Amino acid sequence: MSLQPKGPGRAGFATLSLEYPLSLGVFEKYVDAQKAVDTLSDKEFPVENCLIVGTDLKQMERVTARLTWGRVALGGALSGLWLGLFVGLIFSLFVQTDNALTLLLSTALYGVLFGLVWSLVGYAFTRGARDFSSVSQVVATRYEVFCEHKVAQQGRQILSEAGISGMSTPSWGAQQTGTATSSPAPQAPPPSGPPTDGPGRPPVA
Repeated sequence: MSLQPKGPGRAGFATLSLEYPLSLGVFEKYVDAQKAVDTLSDKEFPVENCLIVGTDLKQMERVTARLTWGRVALGGALSGLWLGLFVGLIFSLFVQTDNALTLLLSTALYGVLFGLVWSLVGYAFTRGARDFSSVSQVVATRYEVFCEHKVAQQGRQILSEAGISGMSTPSWGAQQTGTATSSPAPQAPPPSGPPTDGPGRPPVA
C-alpha cells in the first residue's frame, strides 16, 4: 500500500507521501488526530514519518444573510471604498503631489462608484436565482493518521499507553449478530434393497 500520488505532479507531492504507510487510528475530528500526533511527538516518536489524511470530503455552505438591492449596493460601495483608499495610498507613495488627501478622497470616490455599479450589475445578472449570501468550506468527515511500517508498532504502543484510540470500525469477516433460525437436520434416505414384509402387505413368495 502506498499513498504516493501518481502522475505528472508526483514530484511536487513528495513531502505528502509515505513509502509503506500503516494506519494508527481513525478520528472524527482533526483536533483528535492532531492530539494523537502531538502525543507521539512528546514521547520522542519520529513524527516525520506520520501523515494525517482527511477522507470522505464534503462541502458545507453556511447561509449568512438575505440579499436585497440595498444590501448589495451597500456591500459593493464599502468594498469599492477600501479598494479606492488602497489605490490612492499607493499613488501617494510613488506620485509626487502637493495634496495627498485630495488624491485619497478622489480615488476613494471612484472606488465607491466602481464597487456600487459592479455589485448591482452582478446581482442583476443572477435574476433572483441566488438571493442570499453564504460562506462555504470543504471539510473531511474523518481523519486517519498513518505512519511508516517500520515504526507503526511503536506508535500504536505509545497511543495505547496514552489512552488514545481511534474510531472502532468493523473488520471484514466479523461474525454477524442476530437471531439464528434453526433448520431441521436432514433425514437419512431409506435403505436400498429388496422389499421386506410389513403390515398390510402380502408376503413375498
